[in-house]
Amino acid sequence: MSTQTVVGSTLTERWRVLRWVLLALAAIAAVAVLSTLLTSPRSGGPLDPGSTSADGTHALIALLRERGVTVVEAASIADVEREAREDTLLVAAQTFHLFDEDLLDRLADVPGDRLLIAPIGRTREALAPRLRRDDVTEYAGLRPGCDLREATRAGTVQFGIAETYDATGPVRVTRCYDGALARYTDDGRTVTVVGSDGFVTNSQLLQEGNAALAMNLAGTHPRMIWFAPQFSESDGAPGGAALPDLIPRQVYWLVLQLALAVVLLAWWRGRRVGPLVAEQLPVVVRASETVEGRGRLYRSRRARDVAAEALRTATRQRLLPRLGLNHAASPAAITQAVADRCGLDPQAVAHSLYGPAPADDTELVNLARALDDIERQVAQS
Repeated sequence: MSTQTVVGSTLTERWRVLRWVLLALAAIAAVAVLSTLLTSPRSGGPLDPGSTSADGTHALIALLRERGVTVVEAASIADVEREAREDTLLVAAQTFHLFDEDLLDRLADVPGDRLLIAPIGRTREALAPRLRRDDVTEYAGLRPGCDLREATRAGTVQFGIAETYDATGPVRVTRCYDGALARYTDDGRTVTVVGSDGFVTNSQLLQEGNAALAMNLAGTHPRMIWFAPQFSESDGAPGGAALPDLIPRQVYWLVLQLALAVVLLAWWRGRRVGPLVAEQLPVVVRASETVEGRGRLYRSRRARDVAAEALRTATRQRLLPRLGLNHAASPAAITQAVADRCGLDPQAVAHSLYGPAPADDTELVNLARALDDIERQVAQS
């Protein structure tokens, strides 16, 4: 048999083995990718009913459907107008794309009751004209404080930061949670406004009373339309709002004042301290000379207590990792660990590590030797 035949047979056998290994690796990679795609969270915008991220509302929508509520996920105003009926609740969740005047006017003409979640001024004025913004407060475990059935059944709710509302005129408004939840009836239509959107999101739905209140408010009708627009339908037409349009004018003045204050403070401190000067060190000092200089300073001041405490502290810091202890260990625990490790008398170890200050230089030298001996025995044990 020739050498070429032997080499060819060997390569063929190796390729057959390698082929199965590559196929197995490819199958494992395919299964891993498929599992990742199937189990990974579905991303989306804020209050998106199909999003499983922290600020999505997929969990609430799933709970409402399990409860028997027919949920219509409207992606556009055309979907809302097509699905809206007198017996259907319209839930309008405020997003960055719910600002267009034409969109709000069309929503105002949709029949049925309304539930507005964290509406801004323009949305509230168009869809809940009988309410005005009252205040902004941070709530933590607030009680209902009203006789509204949806709120009393939910009990205490964790809203976070929420706006509060009050009536704009002679209309009877039911205010719960100090005004963070307001409801009124006008021309046969019930309008409910909640000043926070955190209680309906996936991340905060499990907090105290949040799920109950969200389901009670959104599940009052057998059929519900969830409208949280994730894209702008204005296509740049007048009335569409960009992000700068959403910032109140007072914020710009506040930022300008803060910037001016920072500039004035920097100018004042700069004149007081003077210009920065870059200086190089005149000489490089070795670590050994630094230690000797500090020792002479301690000796000139007869600061044997300070020197002894510095030696003991340094020794304990080096011993702790070797003993498997942390910096929160008590003196008794450190002493016992050293005694068990080296077979020494615990009282002698405690005297060396935590004893009184030396009375003279001889005792200080003996303490340094004792600490060095303890550290050496622990390292060698």
